[in-house]
Amino acid sequence: MPSERVKQALIMAAGLGTRLEPLTLAVPKPMVPIVGKPTMQHNLELLRKHGIRRATVNIHYHPEQVVNFFAAGDDFGVDLAYSYEEKLMGTAGGVLRMAEVAGGLDDTFVVLSSDALTDIDLRKLIAFHKKKGALATLALCPKDETESFGVVTMDGDQRITGFFEKPKAGEAPSNLVNTGIYVFEPEILESIPQDRFFDFGKELFPRLAKEGAPIFGYKMIEYWSDVGNLQTYVKTNYDAMQGRVRILVPGRKTSACVWIGKNCEIDPSVKFEGCVIVGDKCEIRKGAHIKDTVLGNMSVISYNSRVEGSIIWSDTFISQNAKVKGSVIGNWCRVGEGVTIEEDTVLSNRCAVLKGTHIFAGTHLKPNEIL
Repeated sequence: MPSERVKQALIMAAGLGTRLEPLTLAVPKPMVPIVGKPTMQHNLELLRKHGIRRATVNIHYHPEQVVNFFAAGDDFGVDLAYSYEEKLMGTAGGVLRMAEVAGGLDDTFVVLSSDALTDIDLRKLIAFHKKKGALATLALCPKDETESFGVVTMDGDQRITGFFEKPKAGEAPSNLVNTGIYVFEPEILESIPQDRFFDFGKELFPRLAKEGAPIFGYKMIEYWSDVGNLQTYVKTNYDAMQGRVRILVPGRKTSACVWIGKNCEIDPSVKFEGCVIVGDKCEIRKGAHIKDTVLGNMSVISYNSRVEGSIIWSDTFISQNAKVKGSVIGNWCRVGEGVTIEEDTVLSNRCAVLKGTHIFAGTHLKPNEIL
């Protein structure tokens, strides 16, 4: 099945991302950066790689941030349209609205969740779908812990026989979880009611499975992370740095696991250790030591500071003699001189930490807080 026959993708980007709070109090989950680029950008690059150049995106939470960054998609090689949901319509309801915004769909189309990271081979997924003559094909990923996902059972022909949304620990009938990556025939839209909240996992898929509809499961072997919580978010960044997922890492690769962006000022004494990504227009001053860290665009690490195992977003200033370990720091933050930040700390956008402050492990600051 040549990929050219699938021209249109629908991208689900309307959710609130509550499990990533406090980071998502300031930004929608599709805009949360992985190795310095919004998660949704990685998904657009995946579509473009597989020859899909038209996409419609549903938006609801901080919609202006998504539209302002991606605009019409020209900078990303994809023609983008937007479906604004004043009131959330659910995954299936949102897809129906996006199809209407796209002018109606009369051929096979792909649906992606904008807030997960994957390098799935969409060509193989689409070919499987066509070979099976499916109405719907769900990409499935094996997971040891299934409580946060929809779990699928299949027969020997990979036809889906059951769908169980977020089963309790130890009660899942399989370890195959729904990734939110779908291939649909346009007839699927006829099963979605108009103008009300309607969900794939809780309503449509269980009903179709019970009716014996031709819905199939594709067991993917590629990387997939739902970026579902703060721990998974940090791990996903490391997976990307260490090459476990095939994505476009920004910057110029200067060694086995170091990427440097454009127009940076890095003192010759700076020490990099492990995997490090430095965004565009960053400044790293004399005596700084950076290990296993992502540094966003236009950020500064000042004299003799040490940053280890952390994700630093853009436009953030780490003052001299500061120590940051195992933490996530949002956009436009300022960490004062001599500050110590222990592991599992999260600073949301526009936070400030005053000179000499010691932040203990597990501290979470909401946007605009000062400590």
